[in-house]
Amino acid sequence: METDIVARSRVWLERSAGFVLGEQETRLLEAIERAGSIKDGAQTAGMSYRTAWARVRDMERALGRPMVRSRAGGPGGGSTTLTADAQRLVRVFHELDRRVTDALREAFPRALELAS
Repeated sequence: METDIVARSRVWLERSAGFVLGEQETRLLEAIERAGSIKDGAQTAGMSYRTAWARVRDMERALGRPMVRSRAGGPGGGSTTLTADAQRLVRVFHELDRRVTDALREAFPRALELAS
């Protein structure tokens, strides 16, 4: 069997109300947090402002609570930050993704041996 084969997986979070977030949404939320704005976060995450806002709204709808907190501009300008719930979901996503990747890395060689 080919020795350059690698097992991969994708992690995402959902609930009965629908999809919550996956890798792309996680990158967006992290970019928003770093940039302090949805517009700049969207650009960093490689999506349009309109798409970014739609993703944030979809997450909020699925969860029934806000994911971002915005403060209107003024002398210092406005800003957008993640809510505590959004920060927690980002951490949960990364932890699950790491655990799944580790489990695959460990299980795949054994699966190849068993299939021989």
